[in-house]
Amino acid sequence: MCRNRTAPVAFIRFAPDLTDAAFAAEFHRVSATATQGDGYAPFNEQSLFDVAAGHRAPFLVVEKDGNVVVGAGILGAGELDLVVDPARRRHGYGAAALAEILADAPGELTIWSHGDHPAARALADRFAFTAERTLLQLRLDLSKETAGSAPAEPGAPARTGIRAAVQIDAFRPGPDDAEWVALNALVFAAHPEQGALTASDLAARCAEPWFSAGDFLVARDAGTGTGPMVGYNWLKIESGSPVGEIYVVGVHPDAAGRGVGRRLMLAGLDRLRERGCRTADLYVEADSAAAVALYRSLGFTERTIDVQYRRSPR
Repeated sequence: MCRNRTAPVAFIRFAPDLTDAAFAAEFHRVSATATQGDGYAPFNEQSLFDVAAGHRAPFLVVEKDGNVVVGAGILGAGELDLVVDPARRRHGYGAAALAEILADAPGELTIWSHGDHPAARALADRFAFTAERTLLQLRLDLSKETAGSAPAEPGAPARTGIRAAVQIDAFRPGPDDAEWVALNALVFAAHPEQGALTASDLAARCAEPWFSAGDFLVARDAGTGTGPMVGYNWLKIESGSPVGEIYVVGVHPDAAGRGVGRRLMLAGLDRLRERGCRTADLYVEADSAAAVALYRSLGFTERTIDVQYRRSPR
């Protein structure tokens, strides 16, 4: 199930998935090398989930003459991820690979530039892609006191603006699934990836080695216990990593302005500290003004910028 096509300096080798050991080893080698060299991963979690689910296909960029793997990527569902091994850059492999892919993909296509790489910007301009979305990665040093983190009670002066009387508990896999999926879809109705998560997507994430129900915080109106879910803060902590991620935060639109998001964020940061994390990371759309303002007010600062480019059908 592989197909090869010729290109000026390289060709693309597709596979339906990553079950072939040799193919997968080269794919992961390029990804790891790029992560180490660039300081950020070339493929986000959703892209890898799509490959595992069979929604998109992985590929390798192979040097035409030496038959050496010089890059890797993921294609399908109108989305493309592409990275070239840092040691093989500036030889035209990225442009050759993109030209070959676009020759067979004349329709609308999006591509992420993780880290807003200058070379990616140049390729986007060359192939008539337009910047459409900007995603910020923000970071917080958990060894420092978080703004508004103490005292713990919401009525205290340090938590001015928090009027939400909510009860925060751990997510219950199974009983809470349908309610969370519905709330997440409502909160992220305008978000192309997060808002489209299904019960199956939730189950797949709950099956990941890093998942812990205790790191998935759910807010309900205080005193109800089993009342409607008004918000959540899902944390992701990889085993042995000093960095914890604010995986996704959501607040019901009807609860906006009550400080539910701040309560959930403070509870999440407390949880990360309890779990031994020294740093907190999160991703947020740059145009989500309220969310960005909240995170910056808590002390988060910018680490990297990801830009998504789109090419309209020709």
